[in-house]
Amino acid sequence: MSLAPGGTVSRFTSFALILLSLAACAPVDLASGPWPVSLDRPPEGMSPEAWVHGLAAHEQAQAAGLTDRSLVAIIDYSRPATERRLWVLDLATGEVLMHEHVAHAARTGGAWATSFSNAIGSYQSSLGTFITANSYLGVRGLSLRLRGIEPGVNDNALRRGIVIHGTPNVTEARARAGRQGRTEGCPAVPMESARQLVRLIEGGVVVFAWYPDRTFLARSSYLDHGQAAIRLSSSN
Repeated sequence: MSLAPGGTVSRFTSFALILLSLAACAPVDLASGPWPVSLDRPPEGMSPEAWVHGLAAHEQAQAAGLTDRSLVAIIDYSRPATERRLWVLDLATGEVLMHEHVAHAARTGGAWATSFSNAIGSYQSSLGTFITANSYLGVRGLSLRLRGIEPGVNDNALRRGIVIHGTPNVTEARARAGRQGRTEGCPAVPMESARQLVRLIEGGVVVFAWYPDRTFLARSSYLDHGQAAIRLSSSN
């Protein structure tokens, strides 16, 4: 530490120390990356099944010409609403770009999601593989339309108005209190993260929503039915 004439700390040094102390006390933004991740195993907190099937969904969407992006957003509805259960990953660089809270629908469950639907007016979340469409300014700010690409699983998403948007009912504080908000069907995120998320994944990015629902497992053609057990065992 340098001293000013007379043995006192200079004004510049004092100001710098104050800034350093404030920075040390500042909250860490857990929503925004990037952080490196091994593509051989799921990111911390994500179920292995969501990881394997999310990668398969992205691969199949690429093969079908539905996306040319290396990004994938995975929502793991097998985790409770009080946990951060939405990840945005760049598979080209091996990085987690965002890790955020996300709500499920009012009739999908309480703290834990249990019931899912593709039906209009169901007030339930949908599972499966989506492709992000255009963003727009709605009543909840910047929002992002989702196009469901799985017949009978989520292909009513556009007609249902299923979009990613921000809401004040989904926050870190509410999660800690065990009372995270729910929606009419949209995967809503905290208001402070919504714009960043929308801008990051708009325009043709795969969004994969996972839950081990029997009907979904039987109907979806975007899951890793053949190699899931092998890939899961090799990731452990």
